Amino acid sequence: MAKSKTVFFCGECGAESAKWAGKCSACGAWNSLKEEVVSVKSSPTGWTKTSPAEKAVPQNVRQITSEKTERVAMPDEELNLVLGGGLVPGSLVLLGGEPGIGKSTLLLQIALKLKLPVAYVSGEESAEQVKLRADRIGIDNEQCMVITETRLEAVLQNMQNLKPEIVIIDSIQTLYSDLLEATPGSVSQIRECAGQLLRFAKENQVSVFLIGHITKDGSIAGPKILEHMVDTVLQFEGDRNYHFRLLRSLKNRFGSTHEMGIYEMSGSGLSTVKNPSQVFLVERDEDISGVAIAVAMEGVRPILLETQALVSTAVYGTPQRSCTGFDLRRLNMLLAVLEKRCGFRLGAQDVFINLAGGIRIEDPALDLAAVAAIMSSYQGICVPSKTVFSGEIGLSGEIRAVQRVEQRIAEAEKLGFEEIIVSKYCKIPELKGKIKVRQFGRVDEMFAWLFG
Repeated sequence: MAKSKTVFFCGECGAESAKWAGKCSACGAWNSLKEEVVSVKSSPTGWTKTSPAEKAVPQNVRQITSEKTERVAMPDEELNLVLGGGLVPGSLVLLGGEPGIGKSTLLLQIALKLKLPVAYVSGEESAEQVKLRADRIGIDNEQCMVITETRLEAVLQNMQNLKPEIVIIDSIQTLYSDLLEATPGSVSQIRECAGQLLRFAKENQVSVFLIGHITKDGSIAGPKILEHMVDTVLQFEGDRNYHFRLLRSLKNRFGSTHEMGIYEMSGSGLSTVKNPSQVFLVERDEDISGVAIAVAMEGVRPILLETQALVSTAVYGTPQRSCTGFDLRRLNMLLAVLEKRCGFRLGAQDVFINLAGGIRIEDPALDLAAVAAIMSSYQGICVPSKTVFSGEIGLSGEIRAVQRVEQRIAEAEKLGFEEIIVSKYCKIPELKGKIKVRQFGRVDEMFAWLFG
């Protein structure tokens, strides 16, 4: 048996150090070194860190023949959209999210609906527990195999025997390798297991999904190098008080990172939301002040969101600024623009902003709807219910043009809105629809028209 030794691993970059230090010498992170007892030993299965591999032959980049790889179409339109058009064979995908948000449910229902050989490796649940959830979702794939194992060498040996096309690991923090004596979930174990799974995926052209736990600050648990090793990093998020879940791409070597998938949680699993704009719009019997509809873009998808604002007199000396789904720093900037460029005195007012539905969007085109809702609440005047807004606001009070304005206009018209306010600097071709487009160059011009 090999002699054990104590080393320190950086939780941010995975760098190894012989002694503890307050600052990592590799990445500069403070208080990130964690002590672990490791011992490298040979593996009886032959899956070792130094197993022989074919010698790589240098090739001229012009002489390399590239054949277009056919992506695997997932039985989930939202997942296909976020992945960039489907799953690339041989890719390693990391899915992170809060506990109980639906990560395991999402990938299990993918495994149960695919018509391909799939191996679902569960290190957190027994086979009976997986079967209970599978019965609730519905089993449509007769080639889905469930493996309840946490030892990496045994998992890889099963993969060699089963030869699946897609492997799902739930979760990477529960796996451990015989090559190390460190505990499962430690920095060294996560790095070693991810490295061997990466090599297995590339050598066998098998797509591997890894489910990852997250820390209290929202980052994926384990070394930061884990996110560098994988091909795609997906973030599954949402508010437990709502039924909706959002799937975002934080990293994608084979597609865009600006796409977003929207799901609705139900008793039978996760279902895709066909028309998210109708979901995030609140039905009302009468118009109220402090509400404006924004047309935002998430990737190539236009979404209509209800922006709610409440302005009230501050009780304490320091006024409150609070946001739900909106950037707080951007709100402070917009309030400064309203006070400096438009003459509105909001320094003694509490201001609250909320995007209905629990969604978070970072599109700058939300600015116009946000200031319209703020001034509507401040003056007690309702914004016309059939009017929507889409525009970015600059520090000088100008309304700047936004991208894909034609798609935004088409989405607003499809949902029955009669008027849209955009920047006068947007180049809009002649429209055949019935929706009316109003263009303004400055915020004060829009307020003069909107509130008289």
